[in-house]
Amino acid sequence: MGESALTDGQSLIEDLRASHKRRAQVREERARDGSRPPAVQDISKLPEAEVHRAMETAAGALGLSSPFFRVHEGAPGARQIVEGEECINFASYNYLGLNTAPEVLAASATMLEAVGLSPGASRLVGGEQAVQRRLETRLAEIYGVEDAVAMVSGHATNVTTLGTLLGPQDLILTDQFAHNSIVEGARLSGATRVVFPHNDLDWLERHLTLTRGQHRRALIAVEGLYSMDGDMPDLKRLIDIKDRHAAWLMVDEAHALGVLGDTGRGSAEAQGVDPAQVEIWMGTLSKTLGACGGYIAGSRDLIRLLKFGASGFVFSVGLSPVLAAGADAALSMMMREPDRVRRLQHNGSLFRNALRAAEVDTGLSEGFSVIPVVTGDSVRAVTLSSELLSRGINALPIIYPAVPEKAARVRFFVTSEHREADLIEAAKQTASVLAEINLGARKSQERIREVAQKLQAGSSGSISDLNP
Repeated sequence: MGESALTDGQSLIEDLRASHKRRAQVREERARDGSRPPAVQDISKLPEAEVHRAMETAAGALGLSSPFFRVHEGAPGARQIVEGEECINFASYNYLGLNTAPEVLAASATMLEAVGLSPGASRLVGGEQAVQRRLETRLAEIYGVEDAVAMVSGHATNVTTLGTLLGPQDLILTDQFAHNSIVEGARLSGATRVVFPHNDLDWLERHLTLTRGQHRRALIAVEGLYSMDGDMPDLKRLIDIKDRHAAWLMVDEAHALGVLGDTGRGSAEAQGVDPAQVEIWMGTLSKTLGACGGYIAGSRDLIRLLKFGASGFVFSVGLSPVLAAGADAALSMMMREPDRVRRLQHNGSLFRNALRAAEVDTGLSEGFSVIPVVTGDSVRAVTLSSELLSRGINALPIIYPAVPEKAARVRFFVTSEHREADLIEAAKQTASVLAEINLGARKSQERIREVAQKLQAGSSGSISDLNP
């Protein structure tokens, strides 16, 4: 990549920030004057559309194709065909390799043959399939609680659960790094939402001490393993805090089931916590369990309330029996084969340690399934991802505004199926590419400073000197 491209890319990132600011200003102005927009609007002129055009322009200026929506072939796994080329793949949630396990595929195929693809209706209207209840019973057993309910979407599970349990008189406290589904659920509930600094439980406790009495109900929402950073919260202390302040605790286990604990039961097993002390366990079927959907596990009263009151369950079609059968078989395999969990944990630790040995910033990752490589800005993240793909390594960038600009990263998902040799090679290539990118950026910055000094001294230097 040319040195000037880095400079151009930084400028375009600034344009992207400005686009976001203009979008916010437009909303504020409309709210103040109460003016009504024209009857018909040109979508291409919306601030949101401008943001996406700016992103495409930035990629073009860097000579990069978009890293998103590339065509993949075959089942997602440790290796996959991307844009026609086989790659070491770090963009799959197939943590234990169960997505293509013969037992899982056979269970799904048998159910498909027996009942067809669709559940046909919502479960209130169309009734239950035995496999749906069997999966929920098994999930409840995994968490050591009374019952569970499975829904068609992990994102919708969080949104509808929070919207059902809380309202305008209530308080939701979410970790700064909580998933968008938690953020959206809190927003749509109408409850007062407070964001606390990541894993800063002292801050959380101080805020509850000052404000808990102002609200009817209070809920603390965290992730068992954070999907962007790969670290964990302190569950024991969270339980103590929520008990003393009469709050509920909700733990999103989307990236923790199958990953944490000796048998993959999640963060409670990993931290030696009685799962019955947590009011709401949430998780997804789309990662370790190789299917699609979400679930809530907890008390029998909680599950009954959601089954009759959560709009995302009551007014949605039920979870497909085909997916339920596959997830149920995957859960059985996970419990029978703890060696899969051990291999995943070994691979995650190996990869993170190899990156750190090469002085690559892996942020807060504790070395399980989620390993970020923090680049410091979006241009470097996209460039690193693109160059790695050219070397046969597929890992996607997470860029502004999904994360703060200075926290942009390329995120690697490690599975039990990755080969040690591939992990070591990927770490080596990542360190090499990142060093090249950083060297180019330093040279560009040095040239900018030299030209600025000339201009200040009144010499003949000009902006054109910035070009190679």
